[in-house]
Amino acid sequence: MLFLMRIMKKMKKNIKVHANSKQEKIVKIDENNFEVWIKEKPIDDKANLYLEKILKKYFEKDVKIVSGLKFKKKIIEIF
Repeated sequence: MLFLMRIMKKMKKNIKVHANSKQEKIVKIDENNFEVWIKEKPIDDKANLYLEKILKKYFEKDVKIVSGLKFKKKIIEIF
């Protein structure tokens, strides 16, 4: 039972976003911290939507921003 609870637990990661960048890349700082550079501008939630899209591709799982929607530092959940 404990094993199933660990599997079902959502993982949280800290992300520092550099929006409106000339390049796009994801750098893993350590197990729970990442820096992401994206070309999207932080206007009308475009950068957040694009961030979720590329992180979904990177982690190969569903991703949701749970904190920091208006800031460079965000917390995401991975399902």
